[in-house]
Amino acid sequence: MATTAPRIPPLEPPYQPHIQAMLDKWMPPDSAIEPLALFRTFGVHDELFSRMLPLGAGILGHGRVEPRLREVVIHRTCALCGAEYEWGVHAVVFGKPLGLTDAQLFSTVHGNAEDPVWSPPEALVFRLADALHTTGGLSDELFAELAAHFPPDEILELVITAGWYRTISTVINVAGVELEQWAARFPEADQRQVLV
Repeated sequence: MATTAPRIPPLEPPYQPHIQAMLDKWMPPDSAIEPLALFRTFGVHDELFSRMLPLGAGILGHGRVEPRLREVVIHRTCALCGAEYEWGVHAVVFGKPLGLTDAQLFSTVHGNAEDPVWSPPEALVFRLADALHTTGGLSDELFAELAAHFPPDEILELVITAGWYRTISTVINVAGVELEQWAARFPEADQRQVLV
């Protein structure tokens, strides 16, 4: 859903002191890269921006769900929403460092939970992301499968993570946030990896 120019342009430096302080909180300490275009877009509405940090940081830095499973949900949700920006940032910053393979990243965009690249828990959270995207809920059958593998707090966290990244994806698509040059791109469908 890329556009030729952002519909809602991100803030550009110099930033007002309170915006700079928020950007500093969102970026890793001593980051060598410019604050992400997404964060600078959030900064357009400084009050909402300040309220978004606790949930985002809670999901990424203080979650109870295994980070790799969290990333399967995030990658699949972003792919389903067509948010190449967020998918690509996560592929570089989280997915690859957590061991997601090229075939698994490909599957989050062009595959499904039945692809042989997924362990049973990974396939299960993949299905969760699909169900939430398609229906906004979970069938009794899928919920029972999740409950057999995850405690209630982790199921809730998985659902909130999918919802949060659907919201992020919507903002990206509506605002027309430009891709980060260093981030990954969606793999081409005709370059299908061997899913083994």
